[in-house]
Amino acid sequence: MFLFKKNSLTLNEIKEKPFKLEKDLQEIAENNLEKVFGLEFVCSEFAVWEFRIDTLAYDPENKSFVIIEYKRDRSFSIVDQWYSYLALLLNNKAEFVLKYNEEFKSPIQKSDINWESSKVIFVANGFTSYQKNAINFKDLPIELWESRQFENEIILFNQVKASKTSESIKTISKWDKTFSKITEEIKTYTIEDHFKEWWNESKEIYENFKNKVLELDSRIEEDPKKWYIAYKVGNKVLIELYVYKSKLNIDFMKIEPKDLKDPEKKVFYKKNSIKHFKRHISTFSINNEDDIDYWIMLIKQVLKKFFL
Repeated sequence: MFLFKKNSLTLNEIKEKPFKLEKDLQEIAENNLEKVFGLEFVCSEFAVWEFRIDTLAYDPENKSFVIIEYKRDRSFSIVDQWYSYLALLLNNKAEFVLKYNEEFKSPIQKSDINWESSKVIFVANGFTSYQKNAINFKDLPIELWESRQFENEIILFNQVKASKTSESIKTISKWDKTFSKITEEIKTYTIEDHFKEWWNESKEIYENFKNKVLELDSRIEEDPKKWYIAYKVGNKVLIELYVYKSKLNIDFMKIEPKDLKDPEKKVFYKKNSIKHFKRHISTFSINNEDDIDYWIMLIKQVLKKFFL
């Protein structure tokens, strides 16, 4: 990858300035966790037993903990370290909840945490082809992020996306009962998890709706969660989609009905959304395919308001 600064019709290359220390990269990431990863910072250098976690973060969308590790070189095993950190988290849940409660005014209980959405993020200057290939399983909760520093105070963060695959990590872990125990507690969701086999009506509505949403902007990505399917731009949620037998429900985050031009008044405000979710939420239903174009018109408004 090359970065250039345009000077009239001439392109001047912006040269890379590699991070000298892992700590330099860690400080930048920790001070910008919400902007880059959509996470809340809990603490640095969290020690549990003989392990020390570089950054402990919290994912408010999934209500789960995220462990972040920074690497200056490429000589490490992705899967081995992921397993060690995730086993540490799942076998010491009370310590992680206690640390969260020490740092935040609003205490949580172990039962409040969605432990099956726990994950590990590795941040490095780059990754080998072997490391990239190691995350190509549909249910492996690992993220790889490349971070590079350039002249003129330019910092790049880029997520390395896994290729689309149907292979499960469980197919290679049956020989290891401990490894299997960890993978059974972690759950990575798919679109199929949201539909029962006989929900043909909502499936047809969904397919039509999905295609039109993804056509709105090349940055929009589909991200299945436990209770809903998120459509996101970067780490920011555009809409949350909830699937039912014969309809779809759509939630707008941080939106009130008055923020939208809704001539048919089909958008409703979720009562007590500030109290329960700490943000305004507006909602509507798609009951048939004839409704889709109207809702796409509303989604365009939200996209323009927050993402353009």
